[in-house]
Amino acid sequence: MNAPFEHPTPVPASRLPSVGTTIFTVMSALAQEHRAVNLGQGFPDFGCDPRLLEGVTRAMHAGLNQYPPMAGIAALREVMSDKVQALYGRRYDPATEITITAGATQAILTAVLAVVHPGDEVIVLEPCYDSYIPNIELAGGRVVRVPLTPGTFQPDFDRLAAAIGPRTRALIINSPHNPSGATWSAEQMLQLQDLLAPTNVLLISDEVYEHMVYDGKAHQSASRFPALAARTIVVSSFGKTFHVTGWKIGTVLAPAALTAEFRKVHQFNVFTVNTPMQHALAEHLRDPRPYLELPAFYQAKRDRFREGLARTRFRLLPCPGTYFQCVDYSAISSLGEDAFCRWLTQEVGVAAIPLSAFYADGFEQGIVRFCFAKQEATVDEALKRLQTL
Repeated sequence: MNAPFEHPTPVPASRLPSVGTTIFTVMSALAQEHRAVNLGQGFPDFGCDPRLLEGVTRAMHAGLNQYPPMAGIAALREVMSDKVQALYGRRYDPATEITITAGATQAILTAVLAVVHPGDEVIVLEPCYDSYIPNIELAGGRVVRVPLTPGTFQPDFDRLAAAIGPRTRALIINSPHNPSGATWSAEQMLQLQDLLAPTNVLLISDEVYEHMVYDGKAHQSASRFPALAARTIVVSSFGKTFHVTGWKIGTVLAPAALTAEFRKVHQFNVFTVNTPMQHALAEHLRDPRPYLELPAFYQAKRDRFREGLARTRFRLLPCPGTYFQCVDYSAISSLGEDAFCRWLTQEVGVAAIPLSAFYADGFEQGIVRFCFAKQEATVDEALKRLQTL
């Protein structure tokens, strides 16, 4: 057994002094402690297509276990180029405009580090995914927060225009939106295109839920809009699309000049990404049906969950995309969002996430987020417990 340290450990000033344990870790631990149904953290509790696993096994046995090219294997970048062309009408050059990343979170950090310099301003639309603000701070940038419209979570273009100034380097958008499930329309994307046209502001478009848009609507990727695509780093996720979040593999699409800067950081960040899984994904993507059928797959889960929640005192907010459902609980409790989620986990046996966790100032609206990317039995058990409220 090692003896305690006899000398003091130097403790540097924190790069992220305001960051602690995330709410996702806290609520998942609380759910496990109380044997609650965990609808908090956003990951499926069901498996992926067995063909993907077979593809990984074949690649490993074929000896494809060493470093791949820094930007990702050519076959995966080529099939991604074909996919985006077919879906969004833009052809990205596999050699110079597509990079395979270690998940979307790494992609977003790398994008921020590649383009943001100390003192630059970066606009984020709140509520937002919890990595955005720490990423900007690590780059030495200044965060400019613009709230989405409460309740609908749509962009307020007047406030967005007012936030753009001479030091604005980039804007981060996310559609379909985590945590609210809101989506941007084609008209809003065109409005954004017009707003940014006279500026040099770059766009980082987080599109990890691109294949979870419902009710017959199409995902409005920044890739669809030529003047936006020319200034945008588009981030997507194989993990979200194919139910393999633990694989941590994503994609970045960007014009060659932006990709060159992105890869400068990427090569010293992770350098490259899991080889056999890249080969399996390249093979799997040759059949478009798995991602083309994904909206109907998740819409069925959404509808089942919403139908069950309609028999509770929760007020359902719209859910046009993602696998998250937000609800207003004001008819049930006057507790704050964090306290309500803890009570719900401990006393009712269902874990959720407070929406206030996605705001830097903890803005309260009496809204929590559930994840419905679960097996029917999981969803039904959660609904059984929630319907006692």
